[in-house]
Order: sequence, then structure tokens, then C-alpha cells
Amino acid sequence: MKEISLQTRARFEMIDITAAVQKAAHEAKINSGIGLVYTPHTTAAITINENADPDVPRDILAALDRAVPFSSNYRHAEGNSAAHVKSSLVGASEMVIIENGNVILGTWQSIFFCEFDGPRTRKVFVKFFS
Repeated sequence: MKEISLQTRARFEMIDITAAVQKAAHEAKINSGIGLVYTPHTTAAITINENADPDVPRDILAALDRAVPFSSNYRHAEGNSAAHVKSSLVGASEMVIIENGNVILGTWQSIFFCEFDGPRTRKVFVKFFS
């Protein structure tokens, strides 16, 4: 298993971690298999989506913020309920296919770490199965 450390810079952001996952696959010498990309944080998430146009991640964050606004009638005393809800909606993990040592993604796809309660130091774990 490989641990990837991240330092997020904003309250809400999506960070492309594709290169780090690809590097982990090469280091693990995985030729063919699957990889689980997982974050153990309850106010963050992992997703795969378009990264060719930087407006797409911005639009995703904006849509999530409209659907789950930061301020509402939440009961959680810590004040970050919206981040917990967004994490549950997006999900803590993604599976990727590894073939010939490469992460298989669509032409425009990237793997993103989604920060919903930053800035913070975060972790992502990648586990490969062949």
C-alpha cells in the first residue's frame, strides 16, 4: 500500500492526483490489475472526472456548494456539516484499472482528491491488486 500526502490550500478544492497514483503503480511494479484509491477523511473525497478544462472541477465544486451550502440549519457543533455531506455524496474511494503498468483513464479523465474542509494536511492510500 502506498500513502500519498497532500497539503490542501483552500476550503474547497479539487486536486489532480493522477500522476501520484500512476507513480505508485510503477513503484509497486503492477503490470495488470486494479487499484483502490481511498481517503480516510470524513470531510474529503475521491472522484474521477474531466481535467482538460479547469472550469469542470470549478463547476463541480460550485454545484456541490449550491446543493449543500456551507451555512444551513445543521446541528453538528463543529460547523463543518456541509463538508461531511459532500464527502458522503462524492465518496471516499475510486477503483482504477491498471494495464501494462499504466492507470487506464479516458482521454479527458483525471483522479481528483476533493477537499471540502480545508486547508489541511490530508492522506490518500492506494492499494493495488493483481
